[in-house]
This record gives sequence, C-alpha cells and structure tokens, in this order.
Amino acid sequence: MENNYIANPKNTIAILNKYNFIFQKRFGQNFLIDTHVLNKIIASANITKEDVVLEIGPGIGSMTQFLCENAGHVIAVEIDKSLIPILQDTLSDYSNLTLINEDILKLDIENVLKEHNCNKPVKVVANLPYYITTPIIMGLFEQHIPLESITVMVQKEVAERMNAKPKTKDYGALTLAVNYYSVPYIAANVPPNCFMPRPNVGSAVIRLTTTDNHPFVLKDESHMFKLVRAAFNQRRKTLVNALNNSPELNIDKDTILAVLEDMKLKPTARGEELSLEQFAALSNTIIEKSGHK
Repeated sequence: MENNYIANPKNTIAILNKYNFIFQKRFGQNFLIDTHVLNKIIASANITKEDVVLEIGPGIGSMTQFLCENAGHVIAVEIDKSLIPILQDTLSDYSNLTLINEDILKLDIENVLKEHNCNKPVKVVANLPYYITTPIIMGLFEQHIPLESITVMVQKEVAERMNAKPKTKDYGALTLAVNYYSVPYIAANVPPNCFMPRPNVGSAVIRLTTTDNHPFVLKDESHMFKLVRAAFNQRRKTLVNALNNSPELNIDKDTILAVLEDMKLKPTARGEELSLEQFAALSNTIIEKSGHK
C-alpha cells in the first residue's frame, strides 16, 4: 500500500510532472513526502470515522488521502485553482471528500460546517503555509466556529512560540492567544527532507485542543487582547509605558500603577512576566477601576 500513497516521493514527482505543476511561492507550497509523518499527524489529531475534518491547503492530496481513509468526511479548502483538477484526479476514489476552491481567510467556515456537519465540532488538520500560519489559526479561534481541535504542521519556531512559558524569549501575544483558546501539545518535530520542495527551516506538528476551562472569568475578551497586544508590541518597555503608549487603549499611568500594586506586581514589570491568568486579572481590574475598554 505504501507505494500507492500520493506522499510516496516517486508518486509526488509523477503527479507534478503529469500536470506540469509549478510551485507558487506566494502560496507557500511545500508538499509532504513522508508517510510516517502523515501517520503521526492522523494519530495526533485522533481522527476516527466519527469525525468531520476541515483540511486547509490540501496541495496535491498527500494528507487528504490519509484523512479520507481515516475520517468520516473531509472538507478540503484549497486556494490555488490550478490544484483543483489534480485533487479531483488523485482523490477520485474517495466519496467522503468535499473540495472547495477558496481562500480560507475569506471563506464563511461556519456556513460550510452547517451544511456538512450540522454545526457540530470539527477537527482542523493542515500543513500550513508558514507565512500565513498565525492569521489562519487566530481566524479559526476568533470566529468561534465549533472546533474540537486544530492539528497543524507549522514552522518549528512558531510551534515553540505557541507552547512557550512566561519569562522566555518565545513567550508573546501568540502564546497567550493560543493558550486562551486551547491546550497546545507539540506532537513531533519534522525535518526539511520530509517535504518537496525542502523548506529552509525545521517544522513541527502541534495539536491545539480547544478549551474554555479557565480558572478565571473574563469581563471583556477583546479588552484583554488589547492589553496583550500593547504589552508585546513594545515588549522591552515596562507594562506601565507600553499600555500608556497604546493607541488602542486610553489608560493613564496612575491607574496602571494602582492596578499593578493591587496585583502585587512591581511598577517595572514587563508583559513577558505575566501569565494568562495575570493578564485576565489585569484586564478585569483596569475595567473595574476606570471603566475603560
């Protein structure tokens, strides 16, 4: 069976040659050519025949084939229209596939899921283009579509940022956002030779299991994320100066200093020192003290 997989390097080359396919740099196309990695992704995402899977960027169908064999239904969204006839050919054996030629950032995902999954939670699986990883993941979370998990291949450095701890160089706004919406787990590191063409950097498979089980109640989600953005847009500055300088916020220094004192934080504290729970408390206390949003 190994020889029949699209991800077998010989088969990938044969498909690319058959269609005279030219890689589009603007779409960040790097196709997986390692079946062991694909099996690891399927296992990490815990795909079963009960699942509807949303795949972003199926390419020539390397991972889509594995998803179709393991899931109940696969909705694959591909931006590159030149890949659609290739996918229709390579995946013609699978009746549990819906192919959509759209930009995932512009697609009404909720509507698609209503049509194909009665709006039940979906598992997202993707080998994401590195240049657009963060907007795609944050878009999925912020739209509050019904999600069970997101299992994605990303640049290793980005996976480390999602999974970082406070007071480290990798810790930042992305870390806090991912940890607010999900529980991250790095399932595998993947070297460049598992792709065609080879990327210049290492990759990692990360699973983000969605959660709203927090030890805090947030008064205003958007306000907390304004604080987070302000804190890390000027991460070398103290929180007092970073928040006071933010065009998104309107908080005077005295209020910020008073809130930090209430939270038993030093006036010299920086954003990278605060946990998600502390950012939530910071946001709630600022709203209580000033009414500012």
